[in-house]
Amino acid sequence: MEIKPRYRTIDGLEVRYAETAPRDADALLLSPWPESVYAFDQMWSQLAEDTHLVAIDLPGFGKSQRRDAIMSPHAMGDFVVHVADEFGLDQPHVVGPDVGTGTALFAAANHPGRLRSLVVGSGATSVPITLQGPLRDWVLKPSVDEYRAVDGREIVGQALDTIEGYDLPSEIREDYLSSYAGDKFVESMSYARAYPEDLPVLRDLLGGLETPVEIIAGRDDRAVPPVNGEFLHDRLPHSRLDLVDAGHFTWEEAPTTYADLVTTWWNGGYRKV
Repeated sequence: MEIKPRYRTIDGLEVRYAETAPRDADALLLSPWPESVYAFDQMWSQLAEDTHLVAIDLPGFGKSQRRDAIMSPHAMGDFVVHVADEFGLDQPHVVGPDVGTGTALFAAANHPGRLRSLVVGSGATSVPITLQGPLRDWVLKPSVDEYRAVDGREIVGQALDTIEGYDLPSEIREDYLSSYAGDKFVESMSYARAYPEDLPVLRDLLGGLETPVEIIAGRDDRAVPPVNGEFLHDRLPHSRLDLVDAGHFTWEEAPTTYADLVTTWWNGGYRKV
């Protein structure tokens, strides 16, 4: 593993991050759920060739501290801008797969011009909500009480077992499991359970978003169907949609393809949409 996490206090929260050497361009990477900054492990070297990377576990995810008031896409979007300020990132690209999708889009919509471009996807965006399997229950069930009786490690382990074509290194799998042990997973669910309130608001902002957006989604995603990516592409004025031959965890299942799409985007693709 090349990622070497550290901690930094941002807006009063201990946030876990990993950083590469300075480059002319900056990128802020938001870890997906239920994983951590190590989700970018397979792509780290390729993404860092020409770009300064700062990857973070969003508050309430991975090993970062939680604050209840920011456990929603719209509030987390404002926090991401604080992160960019804290690290001196003037106009960074943002990569936000999965839960990072709503966060990144709200950040760009509510802070015009602050972000250079976005790479999102594999996150809930469509209205009405279109999710499948356990994720749909996590978001829409009236109560989370049944999940409180289960160790978060067990829930996360079942989710990780759906990753196709890639055996997680034991130390990375353990990092994911320990990040959500006990009731930490249930507490992290509050972010996704804000979707019914936040996604209609986001929908109404998409048409005015001038930030270029690359959408990467798994063609065979059985948790967040590709219709979510199509929903964004149809409404964003400057976007590109790439469907990858993978399931939900596109960044882990097809890392070379994912990294190629991201670097091509960073190297000028974002100027062409």
